[in-house]
Amino acid sequence: MDGSLKVLEGLERLPIASPLPADVTVSFEFFPPKTDKAEATLWSSIQRLAPIEPSFVSVTYGAGGSTRERTHATVSRILKETDLTPAAHLTCVGHSRGEIEEIASAYWQEGVRHIVALRGDPPDQGPTWRPHPDGYLHASDLVEGLKKIGDFEISVACFPETHPESRSVEQDIDCLKMKIDAGATRAISQYFFDVDVFLRFEDQARARGIDVPIVPGILPVTNFNTVKKFSAMAGASVPKWLADLFDGLDDEPETRKLIAASVAAEQCRVLCAHGINQFHFYTLNRADLTFAICHLLGVRPHRT
Repeated sequence: MDGSLKVLEGLERLPIASPLPADVTVSFEFFPPKTDKAEATLWSSIQRLAPIEPSFVSVTYGAGGSTRERTHATVSRILKETDLTPAAHLTCVGHSRGEIEEIASAYWQEGVRHIVALRGDPPDQGPTWRPHPDGYLHASDLVEGLKKIGDFEISVACFPETHPESRSVEQDIDCLKMKIDAGATRAISQYFFDVDVFLRFEDQARARGIDVPIVPGILPVTNFNTVKKFSAMAGASVPKWLADLFDGLDDEPETRKLIAASVAAEQCRVLCAHGINQFHFYTLNRADLTFAICHLLGVRPHRT
């Protein structure tokens, strides 16, 4: 009898078996297209996800500012042709303070009010970060500079498993605190797979006095080998249980999609059970997986 009760108690705690949350909000990240075909894919994804009414959609900025013009063009088109709220990524890399002011002022004049401010990582620089001679040294400096240009809403990055250059979680949280103190109003996390990783980081950040939303970044995995390689560079751990789920599916793309949606949805439902109600999806410019996960979170197009 006691064993049965334990089983029942365990089932009651399963997030997927619980009622749909009623207060979840989502945001999406896209990257600017490099070809006409990629642009068609991007806009198809935007149109597919727009009815979900995300709180905002962000557009990334390539290493070294390599996609500056495409990022600007994509943000501008979203602003002009959709009802979505765009957030433009902006990095310290390769820009003087004057150039940053020029870019940010242009966004402000165009009506963009949200920027994702990042230090950024230039390509082929080596292990030591070297800023532009007349540029910003840290993301916190960039945030402070942007707030002098306009009253932007500013999101910044955080790293539940520490930034690859950080010596410790404590140093990472100190850096995040500096960005918040400089005027950032939201932190978006690097992706992770073990929920405990995020919850532990959130607890440590709260203990440090950081009280802005800390939004988990969710990456639906469709190509495990690619994610494994990228994670090694980004400092994100890939648990064995995730490798086991994708084992033997190299030639099964549709099955991989089903598993990717299931894993990401379970992550989110567990986080919901711990009081998290905001999620940022790294869409990779693909809509179907993100749409399915949002549906499982109760975030759906309004029916008329």
